[in-house]
Amino acid sequence: MVEEVQKHSVHTLVFRSLKRTHDMFVADNGKPVPLDEESHKRKMAIKLRNEYGPVLHMPTSKENLKEKGPQNAADSYGHKQYPANQGQDVEYLVTGTHPYPPGPGVALTADTKIQRMPSESAAQSLAVALPSQARVDANRTAPAGSEYRLPGASDRPQPQAVNSMIMETGNTKNSALMAKKAPTMPKPQWHPPWKLYRVISGHLGWVRCIAVEPGNQWFVTGSADRTIKIWDLASGKLKLSLTGHISTVRGVIVSTRSPYLFSCGEDKQVKCWDLEYNKIWDVRTKASVHTLSGHTNAVATVRCQAAEPQIITGSHDTTIRLWDLVAGKTRVTLTNHKKSVRAVVLHPRHYTFASGSPDNIKQWKFPDGSFIQNLSGHNAIINTLTVNSDGVLVSGADNGTMHLWDWRTGYNFQRVHAAVQPGSLDSESGIFACAFDQSESRLLTAEADKTIKVYREDETATEETHPVSWKPEIIKRKRF
Repeated sequence: MVEEVQKHSVHTLVFRSLKRTHDMFVADNGKPVPLDEESHKRKMAIKLRNEYGPVLHMPTSKENLKEKGPQNAADSYGHKQYPANQGQDVEYLVTGTHPYPPGPGVALTADTKIQRMPSESAAQSLAVALPSQARVDANRTAPAGSEYRLPGASDRPQPQAVNSMIMETGNTKNSALMAKKAPTMPKPQWHPPWKLYRVISGHLGWVRCIAVEPGNQWFVTGSADRTIKIWDLASGKLKLSLTGHISTVRGVIVSTRSPYLFSCGEDKQVKCWDLEYNKIWDVRTKASVHTLSGHTNAVATVRCQAAEPQIITGSHDTTIRLWDLVAGKTRVTLTNHKKSVRAVVLHPRHYTFASGSPDNIKQWKFPDGSFIQNLSGHNAIINTLTVNSDGVLVSGADNGTMHLWDWRTGYNFQRVHAAVQPGSLDSESGIFACAFDQSESRLLTAEADKTIKVYREDETATEETHPVSWKPEIIKRKRF
């Protein structure tokens, strides 16, 4: 009677075969392959001769020395074998594994004495250590730094780059043969948290812009109450109020070259305030040098720098434009953002910049706007960005939240949502502008509750009390 064979799916049969194979070889899995000494010696001899023959001067056997005579013994390259080595009981003479004379015709001393045939481990390390370029370039370098050339080679000096390559790779492993380290995500630098220590009130409307003067003595703010106010940075007291705009003041900046303060507003005016002579100049009366056209919607932010590109703009048309000031036209247009770009900031030390939009904060590299990474998590309308030389990036949003980031890694190490001024509505919690002072020890924010808030680092914080909770996600470092 024939037994019926139980039918299984191909999937089941394959896995059963895998299990049998695993059980068969699992005992020998960790065992090294036994080394056959004879085949290993032969392999190393062939490798030394075929691969590194030009460098090792073709290892010369002892019998050849006897045939050629003790006085005129020479290898196939014409290198004379010196009397100091005659009579030694060696199988091979290898002239590339030890210090050798600085040039032909120099007698060997005890320090430059030719060694015996290296052991298997030494021969293997020798094969790894010799650079692959040496197969092409037979020039070698003496230990004292003098150059060693083969007989018959040109006396013309080699290029400095070739010599430096030979000097550097003479006693080191070839970088091409070294195992490469697996790429790792850099750990973020620890930054102390920032805390609120002063609230300055005085404006009668939203504080829309802020700037610190180069001497770090005072700062200036512009507001929806149509005034510009100058405050003492150390005490926070009001020093001066400037009136002249007939609508909201949207931008202020202090010149680093002259005692001028520039302001612009919703009244379509740009004013230059001479702080030395108390005069006001309407910039519209001056002739324009360039009109940079290209954006298809309102330009929300403009940044300037000495290096190229000199002007960077962000717009409500979702694009960032890098401008060629000499030609007066766009150099690069970045279209990665999907929503309005209201803020752009340049790093004070690195040749990089960041842009803020409700979809993401993005980092870019000059001069062509190469994308670096996304800083995700601040899910709000980002009105302002600022960064200090220590790598602390600050983003302020329309809902009153402020996030602090590590510039290099994009790690969000602190989130702040300060309370509104008493008497204001919770809906008036919004940050329109922020800036570090010149010492970068204080952070100033201009807010919708009509106040200026001043932050500084928490001096009591340590890495133990505020540890870095870094959990990198490779998926976040996507293309866009």
